[in-house]
This record gives sequence, C-alpha cells and structure tokens, in this order.
Amino acid sequence: MWNDLFVTPEARGRGFGAALLAETRRFAAETGAKGLTLVTAVDNLPAQRLYERMGWKRDETFYHYHLGV
Repeated sequence: MWNDLFVTPEARGRGFGAALLAETRRFAAETGAKGLTLVTAVDNLPAQRLYERMGWKRDETFYHYHLGV
C-alpha cells in the first residue's frame, strides 16, 4: 500500500515537511506502529536531506523493484 505525503512547491522551505514528518512519527508511536518507511526519487535531494536531518537512515542494503501490469 502506498501513500503520498508532499508539500506543494510554493510552501517548501518553510518547515511544513518537517512538521508533517514529526506528526507522522508521533502518530505512529502513539498507535503502536512498528516503523515507518519513506521512498523518494534518487534525484530528490531536498527530500533526502530533510529525511536525514530528521534522523531517518537510508537503506544501503536493498534495491526496490516494481513491475507495472
């Protein structure tokens, strides 16, 4: 199951992404989630910097593949 979470281009750089991620983490902990996973394009460097700044760790072990049918 995939869910998208994004900040519109005109709102970027104003802390909304960090606030969304923080609230997502709080909600996950409150509801007993085992973890969270983020997926982004390899060239989406601003998102990657945000994730890493907020403590997320990049998976260097696995590649993910998808086949549309």
